[in-house]
Amino acid sequence: MDERVTLRSHLDQVSARSPNVFAIAEVIEAIAAASIELGDLIADGPMAGITGRLGAVNSAGDQQKDIDLAADGMMRRALRAAPVAAIFSEESELPEVINSGAPLCVAIDPLDGSANLENNISVGTIFSIRPCGSDVLSTFFEPGTAQCAAGFVVYGPQTTLVLALNNSVDTFILDRRNREFLLTARGVKIAPNTPEFAINASNRRHWHGPVRAYIDDCLAGTAGNGEADFNMRWIGSLVAETLRILIRGGVFLYPADARPGYREGRLRLIYEAHPMALIMEWAGGAATTGRRRILELAARTPHQRVPLIMGSMRGVGDVAAIHEGTEPMFDNSDAPLFARRGLFR
Repeated sequence: MDERVTLRSHLDQVSARSPNVFAIAEVIEAIAAASIELGDLIADGPMAGITGRLGAVNSAGDQQKDIDLAADGMMRRALRAAPVAAIFSEESELPEVINSGAPLCVAIDPLDGSANLENNISVGTIFSIRPCGSDVLSTFFEPGTAQCAAGFVVYGPQTTLVLALNNSVDTFILDRRNREFLLTARGVKIAPNTPEFAINASNRRHWHGPVRAYIDDCLAGTAGNGEADFNMRWIGSLVAETLRILIRGGVFLYPADARPGYREGRLRLIYEAHPMALIMEWAGGAATTGRRRILELAARTPHQRVPLIMGSMRGVGDVAAIHEGTEPMFDNSDAPLFARRGLFR
């Protein structure tokens, strides 16, 4: 973009048009400031005393590293100075009430994918912002449609902020010299039909029928009954996968499968799937479990897991179409009911 638009000036422009955005803008600025600090820490790594050593297991069931705890502390400190009633972090068992009179609640994964750092792969911060209800804690257990903003930061070759606000998805890149985010793309839209998919194919034997049928049809491409030959991408970093879809299109699949601990999916609904689904939909894409729209789901437990299939409208729609008429069971996944149904048959 020719004009230099900072995150702050962008938020000022949005707030001037929509006064109800003022408080949301303050929260976004707080997260952005903390992400600059966190990006520095990630870049310095061992030189800053970050060892990558494992610690306790967090409430979501994942091993914590020292960088996870540092990221959590940075985000909490920033959000405590913003108009936030409660924070719910991946690293905590339950939401923390800060100021019950404040207008907003924030769910956050302070550092998603920290296991990737030892391989120098992009990691990120994911956040969801909701209007605070009369019962502060119950706010986090409303459907994803209750979100008023969401976003994520990718710590990679560039530090990139993707922001869903006011029904628009915009991207910003950190100007490291001036330590401020600059607008690089306004009103991002996902390509409606891109022949590209991302999935961990090593788990194929664990998938249930509809997912296997979809991927098999993609792999068959024009040699089967497909309209195109598909490319496969798999980074193993949720924020990096999502950014790629916003730029290139395609579909990302992290389905439930037959492994212990994966039968309800693996990604967390409140602070991973909900914000990513909002971003997808506001960018013209879609997000589903395969059977239900992600934004319609309300969490039953704080760290509830869920399957996530998101991306281009056509790709997500094709996956959902294959799921129709099939039983949501892992047993008998090779039964004829599943074998008969595919993307092109």
